[in-house]
Amino acid sequence: MATHLKPGDPAPAFEALTTEGQKVSLSDYRGKKLVMYFYPHDDTPGCTKQACSLRDNMAPIAEKGAEVLGVSTQGVESHQKFTKKYGLNFPLLADTEGTVGRAYGVLGGGGIVAKLKSALGAADRVTFVIDERGRIANIIQKPDVARHAGEVLDLL
Repeated sequence: MATHLKPGDPAPAFEALTTEGQKVSLSDYRGKKLVMYFYPHDDTPGCTKQACSLRDNMAPIAEKGAEVLGVSTQGVESHQKFTKKYGLNFPLLADTEGTVGRAYGVLGGGGIVAKLKSALGAADRVTFVIDERGRIANIIQKPDVARHAGEVLDLL
């Protein structure tokens, strides 16, 4: 499933709880670049590689004026365990109702595979780079989990 969003579009507003149980919204990132990546499930091989790639490159990402926010449908407790186990240094958003994923077009859609993934609460693996004005600057439709931070840095 491909997202319906494209570069230049306003990023859909969102509000949800982070790993720490703090409520955040898109407006909290206004004036900063935001790397918002959607992933299927905490503590699975691909999702772990992707998160660790970003973790290990937070300094150069921050030097380019960006923050990172991971999004999946697991709850705060699952995100806390995942964060602690791998020493993640950025927040994860608990999109337990799938509202954020649907707004960004990475959860749901037509076709049997999309319906099955949606029923299981598994979002597509897609990354959005959002600019300081809240507009989508770039989209990585099929991230390379092992070198995801490099892909992100190339776009910042």
